[in-house]
Order: sequence, then C-alpha cells, then structure tokens
Amino acid sequence: MNKIYGNRLLLSTVRNMIKNNHTANSVIIFGEKGSGKKLTANYYANMLLCENPYDGYPCGMCSSCRNFLSGNHPDVIYPETSGKLEGYSVDTIRDIIKDAFIKPNNNTGRKIYIFRDCRNMDSRSQNMLLKLIEEPPEYAFFIFTAESKYEFLPTVISRCVCFNTSPCTEDEVFSALSEKGISENEINSAVSCFHGNIGMCLDYINDGNLRKQVDLTKRISDSIIRKDEYNLNSALCSIGNDRKNILAVLSMLDKLMRDCAVFNKDKSARYIGCCRESAEKLSLMLTANQAEKIHRCIENARNAVSFNVNSSVTMSALCAEIIDVIRS
Repeated sequence: MNKIYGNRLLLSTVRNMIKNNHTANSVIIFGEKGSGKKLTANYYANMLLCENPYDGYPCGMCSSCRNFLSGNHPDVIYPETSGKLEGYSVDTIRDIIKDAFIKPNNNTGRKIYIFRDCRNMDSRSQNMLLKLIEEPPEYAFFIFTAESKYEFLPTVISRCVCFNTSPCTEDEVFSALSEKGISENEINSAVSCFHGNIGMCLDYINDGNLRKQVDLTKRISDSIIRKDEYNLNSALCSIGNDRKNILAVLSMLDKLMRDCAVFNKDKSARYIGCCRESAEKLSLMLTANQAEKIHRCIENARNAVSFNVNSSVTMSALCAEIIDVIRS
C-alpha cells in the first residue's frame, strides 16, 4: 500500500482500535477531496483483514494482505454507483443487505463494504442501510467516505465512528511528490494552488482539466476585480454543462472569497484558495461582508447544480447576483 502522509492522529487511533480489539463495524471517513479519505479507508480495511498484524500495522505478506493489495480480495466489496448523480440506488442497497448475511470465506472471518464518495446517497438508501449498520453481523464492516459527514442522516451518523482527514504540511507534500520523481517547479506550482492536499496537487500536475479549472477560476476572479459583467458571465458560462466541472470551479471560487474575507482582517493570514494574488486583489475592493454575500450566492448556485437545475441559467443568475453585490 502507498505510504500515507499526514493524518497521524487518525491513523494512530485506527491502529489502536485494531490493537485493542475495539474495531468499529461502521465508519465514516470525511474530508476535502484529495485529503486521503480513500487511502485511509483502504488502510483500515487492510488492517481488518490482515492475518498477522503487528502493533496495529498490516503485515503485507499474508494471503489476505496480498489479495487486498492486488485488488482481488473476494470479501472486500465496493458497491457500484448509478444514475446522473452517481448515487447508491435502493436496488444496490437491497443487494448489499442480502449479501451482508452471507458469511465470508477467509482466515480473518471479516467482510468489508467500502462506499466511496457518498455525496449523493439519498435518504431512502440511507434509511434502508440504517438497520444493517445498527445491528450488523459480527463479521460485516461498513466504511463510508464523503467530503462532509453531514452528507449522511443524523441517524446514520449516530451509529458510525466518524474520522476527519486533514491536509498535510507543505513539506510532506514535497516529500510525497518528490518520491514520485516530480520536478521541484511542478511541485511548487501545485502547492501554490492546493497547499497541503497531496491528492489535489498530484491531480494538478497530471490532469490538464484541473489546470483549466484553476485558470478559469482565476479568470472569474479577475472579472470580478474589474467589475466586468460581460466577461464574468462569459467565464461562468464557459465552464460548460458538466456538473463535476461546475462544482469544482465554484468550490475554488468560494475559497478565494474566504481568503478575501480573511485578508480584510489580516494580510499575513494563511490562504487556502488557488491564488493568493487574486485573493489579495479581491480584498482591496470587497469588504468582508460583501465576500460573505458572494459566498452565499456561490453556495446557492452549487446547491442548484447539485439538484440538476439548468447550468446556463444558474451561472447567468450567479453572475447577476455577484455584480449586484460588488456594485452595492
């Protein structure tokens, strides 16, 4: 398994659970995209299945470890998503419930279900799962990953142990990416946009689409700085109709607004967005209150896109709302 950087407290807690035989049958691992949720979920699953764990660490040598690391373990199930929103359907959950009562056939006697990216698991599916995670078979384990634990119903959250992933230090990002043979210039460019988020830094280096999203976010912020309604509308609408692209750009724009509000109070504050220069320029023209109003406009647009409202209409409305704020 790949080395896991950062999240030391989380990993230590999980290892202690294994060592002390206090394993949780239902776990939610949440945090921003690229912060190691899936890697941590796989690590926990690997530890649960290892036949010869040492001090809470998987041995990596037993048949269970070898099968897991090769992606061929018969008792590790990744339920499939479906539909435009890529959620977990009622039919899928019904099949999982049936399968959960079929005993595993491995030396550790455990069976693991890993639900990845649960942003769009609807309430019906969650309610169907509720009884199972409340009283699971002793051998069945359920691991959920999401950007926020509040993607889940309160009743589901109350029956799970919740772990929050966190960004690494920038030094850890340099170490992780240097080990992959990535040049210092590429690392510097990625870290300036995504800081301690190893996954997003790696995507920025390898994924041309993500670099386009960053450039588009900067173009949008530049249009706001210049109070240029035409170019702002053009930039927002140029994102296209792909829901993931829209949500990614809006998320990056929202972080710039957060930085803008913070810089109004402290110019030396740590920034989290993809461009410090843009945030600093925004802070010279917007008050913290205006930045907060734009944040709410962006949040409303994100919700509309998530519920499949027409993207062109949503982006045009967002443009008008932003212009109203900056001209008020």
